[in-house]
Amino acid sequence: MQLHWHRRDLRAADNRALAAAADDGPVLPVFVFDPDVLEHAVPPRMAFLHDALAWLREWYRERGSDLIIVRGNPAEELPDLADEHGVDGVVWNHDYTGLAQKRDEAVRAALDEAGVDHEAFHDAVHHEPGTITTNDGDPYAVFSYFGDKWLDREKDDPLPTPDADALADVAGDALPEIDELGFEEPDTNLPPAGTEAARERLDRFCESAIFEYDEEREYPARAGTSRLSQDLKYGTIGIREVTERTAAALDDAENGEEREAIETYQEELAWREFYTQVTYFNPHVVTRNYQEFENEIEWRDDAEDLAAWKAGETGYPIVDAGMRQLRVEAYMHNRVRMIVASFLTKDLLLDWRAGYDHFRERLVDHDTANDNGGWQWAASTGTDAQPYFRVFNPMTQGERYDPDAEYITTYVPELDGVDPDDIHSWHELGSEEREELAPEYPAPICDHGERREEAIAMFERARGDDE
Repeated sequence: MQLHWHRRDLRAADNRALAAAADDGPVLPVFVFDPDVLEHAVPPRMAFLHDALAWLREWYRERGSDLIIVRGNPAEELPDLADEHGVDGVVWNHDYTGLAQKRDEAVRAALDEAGVDHEAFHDAVHHEPGTITTNDGDPYAVFSYFGDKWLDREKDDPLPTPDADALADVAGDALPEIDELGFEEPDTNLPPAGTEAARERLDRFCESAIFEYDEEREYPARAGTSRLSQDLKYGTIGIREVTERTAAALDDAENGEEREAIETYQEELAWREFYTQVTYFNPHVVTRNYQEFENEIEWRDDAEDLAAWKAGETGYPIVDAGMRQLRVEAYMHNRVRMIVASFLTKDLLLDWRAGYDHFRERLVDHDTANDNGGWQWAASTGTDAQPYFRVFNPMTQGERYDPDAEYITTYVPELDGVDPDDIHSWHELGSEEREELAPEYPAPICDHGERREEAIAMFERARGDDE
C-alpha cells in the first residue's frame, strides 16, 4: 500500500504523486491539518480549503475509498499512519516555500527513522526550480529570458486519474468544521471549490475570453480573466490540464490576434513559475527586498494612512474599489492589484511588507511566491521590477481601465450616479463640488504629483544616487 499525502494538490486528476502511487496501489489518501500551517491560515483560505477537501473526500467515497484526515505534526502523524495501515511507501508533491521545505525535511527524517520509503514529485510546476537557468547555470532574475525558455520547452501531458480499484478500501473520520480548527466563517463571497468547479471556470474561459485575453484582462469590470488563481494555489486543478486546454484553444484560434492573446495567458502561467523559482532560491524575499540598496529605503510610518488604504477610504476611486473588492470577495483583479500596490508604496510611501501582509490576510488565492513577486515588482524592490521612476497615476489608471467607472461604482456605491468624468477627476474637484456630488466619499488623502516626486527622491537616496 502507498500513502499519498495531499497538500496543495487537492485533486485526483493530473496529480503526479497520486498517479505514481496508483501504479503500485492500493493508495491510502491522507490530508494532515498541520498546526504550523494553520498558524499562517486565515478564514477565507481556510473556508476554500475546507470546501475543496469536502469535494475531494466525496470523490474518494464515491469510489469506495476515503480521504483520511488527521490533525497534528506531519512528521509524527505520517509514520503513525504508515504503521497503522501497513504502508510500504509515502509519496507527496513538492511545495517550494521555505516553511514547506523545512516541514518536508522533518517528514523525510521521521520516515527514514521508521523505515518507510518515501518519494516527492514535482507537480505544481511544469519545470522545477533550477531547470530553466542562464548559460552559466544561475537562476534567472529577468522574466523575459525565463519566459522565452519556458514557452519553448515541451510540456508534459496531464496524468491519468486513478481507477477505483487502485484506491484503498478505508473509512475516515469526519472532516472537522472550520470553527473546530479555530476559524470563523468568513464574511466574504468565495468561489465554489473542487475540481469540478475549477474545470467549469476553465471551460468558460477557454470558450471565449481567452481569445481576447491580451486586451480584456486589463479591464476589471469585464469577465476577461480565468479566475483560476485559487485553484492553482490549492491544486484543485492541475497545471498540465490547464496548459493542455490553452494549447487546444491555440489550435482553434482564427487569427494572429487570438493566438497572441492565448500566448499572453500562457505567459501568466510562466510568471507563476518564475516567481516560484525566485522564492525557492531566495527564501529571504518573503520578508526582505530582493534588490540590494546602498541605503535603507525611508518608508513612512503612518498608521492612519495605512488604515485608510485598507478600508478603501483614500479618496482615489480605483484604489478604493480594489480594496473594497478585496474585503467582500477575498479577491482583487490583477490590474487593480498593481494599482493599489503602487499607491501604497509610491503615493503613501509605505513599506510594501505592510501591503503584502494585508493581502496575505485577505486573499483566498494568496500564494507566497506570486504575491511577494507582485508586491516587490510594484514597490521597485524585486526582481525584474517596475523602475522606481515609473509611478502609476491612480487617476489615469482608473480612467484608462474603467472608463465608465463601472467597476468603481460596483464597489464604491457612494459614487453611484456620479458622472465618470467627475469620478476620474475627483482629485481636481473643489471641496464644495465633491460635497455636492458624493458627500459620503472622502477627499484624496494625498497629492499624487507631490508624492510621486517624493517617491523618486526616496529611491534615489536609497540607491545612493545623490551621494
